[in-house]
Amino acid sequence: MADEKTTTSTATTTTPKTATRVDRAASAAPAGDPKVAGRITIADGVVAKVAGIAAREVSGVYALGGGGARALGAIRDAVNATDLTQGVKVEVGETQAAADLKVVVEYPAPIGRVADEVRASVAGAIERLTGLDVVEVNVEIHDVHIADDEDEQTESRIA
Repeated sequence: MADEKTTTSTATTTTPKTATRVDRAASAAPAGDPKVAGRITIADGVVAKVAGIAAREVSGVYALGGGGARALGAIRDAVNATDLTQGVKVEVGETQAAADLKVVVEYPAPIGRVADEVRASVAGAIERLTGLDVVEVNVEIHDVHIADDEDEQTESRIA
């Protein structure tokens, strides 16, 4: 056999040390009425809260966050201090946002369907409520919750 040489060409790009998924322009032209000066800034926590609420509304989502975060969340819930941003991480730029969510799916909900619906719900809510373009929504299925007798007893005492 003859020696085969494969040549591939790759374009090199330089990425800033603090690369993000969203735009970070220093200044942007104000939208809306050009006669009115000013700027709107939406905090990361606001976008995270919108994403958390939207994800929790999806059928088949049991909870958000990893094991430790859920344990701490149970304590917060007990004292009526629910953290709606639990399990949600966002990046917010001038006109764009990206979100990462850790989700616990309720058994036997189809995991793929739940993840797709979470992605669509979160992106839609962020775009609708903040006007930001959503460039990415990553959903990490962190666990599957299986209802047991203890959960059923807890629910019956509450109802």
